Amino acid sequence: MEGNSYEINSEIRRRLTFAIISHPDAGKTTITEKLLLFGGAIHIAGAVKSGKNSRAAVSDFMKMEQERGISISTSVMGFEYKGRKINLLDTPGHGDFSEDTYRGLSAVDSALMVIDSVKGVEERTKRLCAVCRMRNTPIMTFVNKFDREGKEPLELLDEIEKELAVQLCPVTWPVGQGRAFKGVYNLLEKKLFLFKPGQNRLPDDIQVLSGVDDPKLAAAVGSSFAEKLKEDVEMITAVYPSFSKEDYLEGKVTPVFFGSALNNFGVAELLDELVNFAPPPLPKEADERLVMPEEQKFSGFVFKIHANMNPKHRDRIAFLRIVSGKFTRNKMYYHVRADKAVRAANPTAFMSQEREIIDEAWPGDIIGLHDTGMFKIGDTLTEGECINFKGIPSFAPQIFRLVVNGDPLKEKQFHKGLSQLAEEGVVQVFSKLHQPNVRVLGVVGQLQLEVFQSRLENEYGASCKYEPVDLSVAHWISSKNKETLKAFAEANSRRIFVDVKGNYVFASDSEWAMNRVKEKNPGIDFHETSEMQG
Repeated sequence: MEGNSYEINSEIRRRLTFAIISHPDAGKTTITEKLLLFGGAIHIAGAVKSGKNSRAAVSDFMKMEQERGISISTSVMGFEYKGRKINLLDTPGHGDFSEDTYRGLSAVDSALMVIDSVKGVEERTKRLCAVCRMRNTPIMTFVNKFDREGKEPLELLDEIEKELAVQLCPVTWPVGQGRAFKGVYNLLEKKLFLFKPGQNRLPDDIQVLSGVDDPKLAAAVGSSFAEKLKEDVEMITAVYPSFSKEDYLEGKVTPVFFGSALNNFGVAELLDELVNFAPPPLPKEADERLVMPEEQKFSGFVFKIHANMNPKHRDRIAFLRIVSGKFTRNKMYYHVRADKAVRAANPTAFMSQEREIIDEAWPGDIIGLHDTGMFKIGDTLTEGECINFKGIPSFAPQIFRLVVNGDPLKEKQFHKGLSQLAEEGVVQVFSKLHQPNVRVLGVVGQLQLEVFQSRLENEYGASCKYEPVDLSVAHWISSKNKETLKAFAEANSRRIFVDVKGNYVFASDSEWAMNRVKEKNPGIDFHETSEMQG
């Protein structure tokens, strides 16, 4: 049965779907764990460090992730907190897995950016923030590791504004830093949260003050820190805008919080403000029209596919973000690309590796559909309408390798692994125009090649060898004139590859050579992503 308008609207208002983005080692996975801890989804936080004796982080479930202590693929976790159903995506921080992160960002309505107070703004943070700004995604910022000696808070704010070209609005402000870190002062609520290292629960030492002149402040943190906070607050009030929920929701300003995720400090306050301010599910742009979440009819899109999440069961899960209407288990839905009806049997909700079967889901929810190989990234399910959602592209690879089967007796396993891992987005696989059996892998970063090799071996029992290819830059090509495109492809067949969707890709050995080809062929359009216009 379809949801009625009241039911859909109340479920939409309850939902909060966001991603955590950061540079590697800024503490993103630690924050994820602490949010789950405070949200009651887990009872003990794991140490997020590589090493055989440490507890593996809740969200890092692949073997290589646990060995290296980094997140390789986006994982999804759901929990309830203060009346809101929260869907949290922990995205890979490592630059070699940026595609997975960009696709994850297409499935959320807001983002939490984590910045290391010791290192400041780093390269990955810049890229991810730019992707969010392109989509006007609202961002909250958490400046982490304030219990360590790092950059001054004002210096950090200047750096964030300059490097990320965003306007900031401090919501909490640190009192002291490093060994002298005393706590944070909430500028909106005039509350002082006192810091105690190693706290595994909500801070119980909270003082409500009548502003920075309250005598209780000096008694709590000492007169010199109280005086310094007073000066800081005066200056912040003069320099930074006061918090506006509208500006935050429009992506014009990012509220800033300070704390220490490892010591569980400042994370609970951050979660409270996310619940208060972060947007419910938003409308989503499709090629055909804008789709509103409160529409009666169901629609959703696949933004990620993951095979073998549980190595004991050779399963394959398509991650589907619900855009509109109510999703119901066992109902028949229309698979737009395949142009056929599919039954959504045994849909699951996620808690990292833990999965539970659900009967219904609503806009903003991310569910797992058992996939026998019928889904690809970007696929749409609807109740009959032809809708193709935008913003789930592949990015032009920067590293290319010829991939060869390492064991002729495992030909079947090799091809199965190659095709499934490509559909999952671990690597991109291209074939030569007139040599369809010649396969070239394209990746954004070197580590993707290692992951592909490792998963091919561990999950499919196959092996592969890489051979160098004289390519370093590739663009998807299109043309308004099909004959022009065909003629160009034939004339440059040595440099033309075909992606899994049948689109042409032109590859070259240098940016200079690529630019020469572009100049000589004005009738051909070159694209850096697979989401081609026109």
